[in-house]
Amino acid sequence: MNLETVSPAQFGASLRGFGLNLLVRDVSAEAAFLAEVFGMVPHRLSEDFAIMDYHGHLIQLHADHTYGAHPLLGLVPESPPRGAGASLHLFDSDPDHAAARAEGAGGHVLQAPANKPHGLRETCILCENGYAWAASRPLTDDERKDV
Repeated sequence: MNLETVSPAQFGASLRGFGLNLLVRDVSAEAAFLAEVFGMVPHRLSEDFAIMDYHGHLIQLHADHTYGAHPLLGLVPESPPRGAGASLHLFDSDPDHAAARAEGAGGHVLQAPANKPHGLRETCILCENGYAWAASRPLTDDERKDV
């Protein structure tokens, strides 16, 4: 499926399994942040919508105004954090690289990259829309010895 040319109806009908849709104030800004910090690839980018590809996994960004008749919109706070309590994990991301790029891309590093006892090196970054993005990769054998 060509994500640039697929119709909305065909795209919607193709979705299976688990999906993630995020409401954001500015689709272009959030897409740029996700591309810069995590290497996601945007498709169908407009002021209303974007499909973000992360290693074959798709995330949809929707502008607030596109949810006008959706019951969720009334629950979304005007100021961050929007995603309080949710942590969006990107397991194939370099946490050091992501943390180094976060501030310049409009994000805030909540937790610096660290080696964790559960076998991952990870960082936690808050985007301008208030979502917590955790970038991680498996620890190397040498790093595992230090935990």
